[in-house]
Amino acid sequence: MKSLDDVLQGIDGALDESVARLFELLRFPSVGTDPAFHGACRDAAAWLKRLLTEMGFTARMDETTGQPVVVAEYAPKGLPSHAPHILFYGHYDVQPPDPLDLWESPPFEPQLRKGADGEERIFARGACDDKGQLMTFLEASRAWLRARGSLPFRLTVLIEGDEEGDASHLDRYVARNRDKLKPDVVLICDTGMWNAKTPAITTRLRGCIAEEVAISGPSKDLHSGYYGGPARNPIRVLTKILGELHDRNGRVRLKGFYDGVDPVPLSTRRQWKSLNFPAKKYLGDVGLAIPAGEKAYAVYEQLWSRPTAEINGIYAGYTGTGSKTVVPAEAMAKLTFRLVGRQTPAQIRKGLRQFVKERLPADCKARFKSHGGDAMAVTVTESSPWVRLAEGALKQEWGRDPVLMADGASIPVVGTFKSLLKVDSLLVGFGLEDDSVHSPNEKYNLKSFHKGIRSWARLIGGLAHQQESMTS
Repeated sequence: MKSLDDVLQGIDGALDESVARLFELLRFPSVGTDPAFHGACRDAAAWLKRLLTEMGFTARMDETTGQPVVVAEYAPKGLPSHAPHILFYGHYDVQPPDPLDLWESPPFEPQLRKGADGEERIFARGACDDKGQLMTFLEASRAWLRARGSLPFRLTVLIEGDEEGDASHLDRYVARNRDKLKPDVVLICDTGMWNAKTPAITTRLRGCIAEEVAISGPSKDLHSGYYGGPARNPIRVLTKILGELHDRNGRVRLKGFYDGVDPVPLSTRRQWKSLNFPAKKYLGDVGLAIPAGEKAYAVYEQLWSRPTAEINGIYAGYTGTGSKTVVPAEAMAKLTFRLVGRQTPAQIRKGLRQFVKERLPADCKARFKSHGGDAMAVTVTESSPWVRLAEGALKQEWGRDPVLMADGASIPVVGTFKSLLKVDSLLVGFGLEDDSVHSPNEKYNLKSFHKGIRSWARLIGGLAHQQESMTS
């Protein structure tokens, strides 16, 4: 296998330039879900288009029903027929930065700060999720092109602006363009490491749906002195229903909820157990001590292989300063369900509606609303040649075997690629648990950024070696 020293030395020598480019991208307040920032989203997309064009890609901005997507293509001349088509996916939109008063520095003015441990960290909204991560791959591609003049495969880069909001916008785009996009594999850098020294490949993701339930009772808000007692209070109705959502052992009580929840293979369970998941520290770091999921399962199993029903917010009546003696006309709750195995959004929605209606008093009504972004659970075969290739590249860079792990979160587009393009996604990321993703003071370790670039360069090198072996 040809030495990668020229590529890796180029990455090391140009790290300051790479960080400067990342800082440019981080300065765009590209909050995709807030109309006030739609201009910034378009500016971020235009910046990425220029960046990729300067790198030698044929790049464009395509309109969608939401934010624009950036599509860039690189097709080297003289590629052998067996050379793969790689699709790299990332997203330029970010979560809202609120609450702003908890940030130690402005969220869209990136800073590089060294901590007491000597570690340098990049602070900004999007530093980890997903701008810093996607730039690791783009900077690795840049370094490879600079050192070798051409990539060893056909590459399409797809970067969207709706990942943090409504995934249906990209679903429709991919459905319309499936024949053009069709790759051999999708590369995604939007996940994390096992710990600061150990890389990981994510082979399981839970799915997710978001639901809203509103219970209405009286025709208007009522004076609690005149009506309190005989008048039905929607808050009491709603909270009683929500309180019955789980049984005493943490199991969800919706009819048919566990249909399609397949047992985890014994070999995978053994591998997970060998990781010695730090359950006490995991809960202790957020001020908790007692696992609250299904009692028959370890904490890591609750996260990685079990479905959940969570109440994300409740709104009803008067919530302002002081007191207001009112029996509200309506109470509303927002819920999310994490899916595993073969569970489907349709079966969960049906179970939720039935569960609520069965417990609804005759003089109350229920209203339901589904929010966009359904995501099916995804499992990647651990023996996949793409996984094996990534294992070798990561071990070369980090000096230890990567962990094959699951992730309790959802990346809707992974299911989209699986269902519409019929391909697996290789999920390799360099985020850490303390990166405060979606929270104030989001950060990305400089080491994660630097070694992330080097890791992708090694994976590109593995693909080049693979082709050399097939050609010779």
